[in-house]
Amino acid sequence: MPRTVRSFHDLAAVLDPDRPVVTLFSGGLDSTYLLHRLKGAGATDVRAISVGLGGDEQAPQLRELADRIGVRLELVDAREEFAEEFVRPAIAAHAVYLDTHPISSSLSRPLIARIAVRRARECGAGVILHTANRSQNTLRRLNGALDLLGFEGHYGSPYDLQPVDREVKIKELLAAGLDTMAERSASGDSNLWCREFESGVLDDPEAHAVPASYYRWSVPRPGAEADLAVTFRSGLPVAVDGRELPLTELIEHLNRVVGAHGLGRYSGLEHLPGGVKVLEIREMPAAWLLLASRRHLETATLDAEAVREKMHVEQVWVREALEGRWFGELRAACQAFVTELAAPVTGTVVWRLAGGTASTTSITAEDPLYVRDREAWEQASIDQELSHHAAMADHGVRSAKW
Repeated sequence: MPRTVRSFHDLAAVLDPDRPVVTLFSGGLDSTYLLHRLKGAGATDVRAISVGLGGDEQAPQLRELADRIGVRLELVDAREEFAEEFVRPAIAAHAVYLDTHPISSSLSRPLIARIAVRRARECGAGVILHTANRSQNTLRRLNGALDLLGFEGHYGSPYDLQPVDREVKIKELLAAGLDTMAERSASGDSNLWCREFESGVLDDPEAHAVPASYYRWSVPRPGAEADLAVTFRSGLPVAVDGRELPLTELIEHLNRVVGAHGLGRYSGLEHLPGGVKVLEIREMPAAWLLLASRRHLETATLDAEAVREKMHVEQVWVREALEGRWFGELRAACQAFVTELAAPVTGTVVWRLAGGTASTTSITAEDPLYVRDREAWEQASIDQELSHHAAMADHGVRSAKW
């Protein structure tokens, strides 16, 4: 049979009672129901992998669910790995989808897939399962990463060709004595870079008022005002207000400080295979400020033509990540291009945050292309031009004498 698992009917053919099964487990309805179905199908050694990326993970809740179903839960703290190997390259590439929103799950899925493959090889599992469905871009991102990573066994989502009605899942889990996420009215995904919501009450782009309770990072705090300085070195953020921080701490700090001004909310339509679009809502305060700051420093230090070409390459980079080809050669080539342009991008951007607005008060580059005194520059430019003409004229006279 094909290596890709696409329905619950496929499980009978791929499950081997003598080998473990690795599943990606978020604690949501779909992943909980999959564990329930695996146990019902006779799987005796299920390894539920939960990858912590600095989002809304609730370890006690995950452990309780896994214990009640009777599977082995493995919690993996991958925050540093995520920040250094996935978010950092995305900052360098200014990874914004079609000028609408910074990408996020496109960054986390290849890491999650890599961790799943690593664990599957360690324990001898022949199957890696996840729970993405056809209306989620995660489907091709996880499958694409698992393919490019060369996993030797079967992999995929049984929800791809065999979705299960929400009420059916809830009913079966309740009958098995499992408390579920029945009250959740939208699907969510989170990591230290982004909190994202989709589906449910947010299905319809023409009517998608987001409940205020969904937001956690970008909740305005009345009277909040701040002057905030972000420093970059060779294109990467290294300090806030002069204090150097590891990238994870720097992002977490900016999510709190910038989010207090209600900044960093995005809504955008993202395409599925075939071209149909689905709505996604995000809150990304740190990403908003960091990407805007870096672009200011790029324009301050790089030739305009270099920036234009980089903006084109950025969208190729984003496309490859979005389509599940993070581990492909084209994204790697794009990364090399943007890295080559990063060295001059060093300096500090100071922002004034107040009243739900943000404006720059200082853009200071270490090796700038900008002028600080236009009148002085104009006079110096004129003097240089006149001096050049005079030198050429003098050269012409001396040449004529000879």
